Amino acid sequence: MEQYVLNAEARNDLGKGATRRLRRAGKAPGIVYGANQEARAIALDHALLLRQAENEAFFSHILTINMGGKSERVVLKDLQRHPYKPLIMHIDFQRINENEELTMRVPIHFLNEDKCVGVKTGGGVISHILTELEVSCLPKDLPEYIAIDLSDLNVGQTIHLGDIKLPEGVSIYALKHGGDASQPVVSCHLPRAIETEEAAAEGAEAAPAGEAAAEKAPGSES
Repeated sequence: MEQYVLNAEARNDLGKGATRRLRRAGKAPGIVYGANQEARAIALDHALLLRQAENEAFFSHILTINMGGKSERVVLKDLQRHPYKPLIMHIDFQRINENEELTMRVPIHFLNEDKCVGVKTGGGVISHILTELEVSCLPKDLPEYIAIDLSDLNVGQTIHLGDIKLPEGVSIYALKHGGDASQPVVSCHLPRAIETEEAAAEGAEAAPAGEAAAEKAPGSES
């Protein structure tokens, strides 16, 4: 598993003007909080942070922040980007307690989509209804992603939240708090054009039967 290490410096000069100066100097503002410790405003190298943020795993890993000769293990809780420029405006990190469960969003990786029986033999297509899951676990058990194998998924079938096989020590946050286990995650179905054609064909087949019934009805014209 890849390790992500960030070097930070404490930031005491706050406010909009200070933030603008920080960005002009190639730094990104952020904050570290949690674990019953004081929140600290920090500054990080923007170019390095931007490269790290290109990796999906950066958002679901335990990260290490080095600052003032000390290291802290954290998770990324929020990242604010500029609406159209390649800039990170602010980033929030939460300290972790190794003995307390944390709640994180992790991506779903759909495996063997090209080998899915519903796609290969049934002409179906795959719909990803969810692309990430909010999970709860101890920091040591935090998965990089949740894998769902689609090999045996057939046309007309759906994998639901309650069907997902999770790594040991990991649970789905929603289901721990009364969520609906039948919530769909991914499904295989016929392309919309084919479904429309089949519905039209079924309607055409039903029409003659309806016409025949009308002809036999009392009072119908001969």
